[in-house]
Amino acid sequence: MAYASYIIDASKKSKYTMFVKEITVMNFENCFPLWNDLNTAQKKIISDNLITQYVKKRTIIHNGNLDCTGLLLVKSGQLRTYILSDEGREITLYRLFDMDMCLLSASCIIRSIQFEVTIEAEKDTDLWIIPAEIYKGIMKESAPVANYTNELMATRFSDVMWLIEQIMWKSLDKRVASFLLEETSIEGTNELKITHETIANHLGSHREVITRMLRYFQGEGLVKLSRGKITILDPKRLETLQRS
Repeated sequence: MAYASYIIDASKKSKYTMFVKEITVMNFENCFPLWNDLNTAQKKIISDNLITQYVKKRTIIHNGNLDCTGLLLVKSGQLRTYILSDEGREITLYRLFDMDMCLLSASCIIRSIQFEVTIEAEKDTDLWIIPAEIYKGIMKESAPVANYTNELMATRFSDVMWLIEQIMWKSLDKRVASFLLEETSIEGTNELKITHETIANHLGSHREVITRMLRYFQGEGLVKLSRGKITILDPKRLETLQRS
């Protein structure tokens, strides 16, 4: 009797697992921009190999050339892609939000990518992952996928070039002002729960330098500083500063 009960429970569990998998694939279909460009066989291989992953804030998802994670699609949450210098300084290349895709996490399939990036969860995040070898195989077969991949890579490198221009030609006070305004837009509030160290990591600077700049902003009445929090007092003047 106990054995029969186990068989029934196992059967229910198997059906439930299949149901969850079907729901996952259906959700992915609605979010993956190339789904309708794939043939039946390509859709099946993605469905059979698609990985869903939930990661907590501050989890490292991809670590340079040590990993070849695959194509990432953010279902919900927020990721940060950054590079790390030999001295341990970080600088953010770009961030990923809901429905954004990242291909640098599958850099092993694209020979032209020669630099290492790290991808970290800035918030608790739900991900879909297409394994690198699966995506590589489909990219070889499908012109739409190959074209989209090239467009995505061009967009990301455009982001990187914009960042280089900011570093070379824009003073730090303007970059800090831009960052603070971007954060208020992302978080939907003028009260930012963020440390000086975090800002320094995003901008490729030192914590002490950022602290001096923020204290200057505070003296000018632009922000109010407290432990682990920055309150934006005058966003209009910050916007004027970043544009000057």
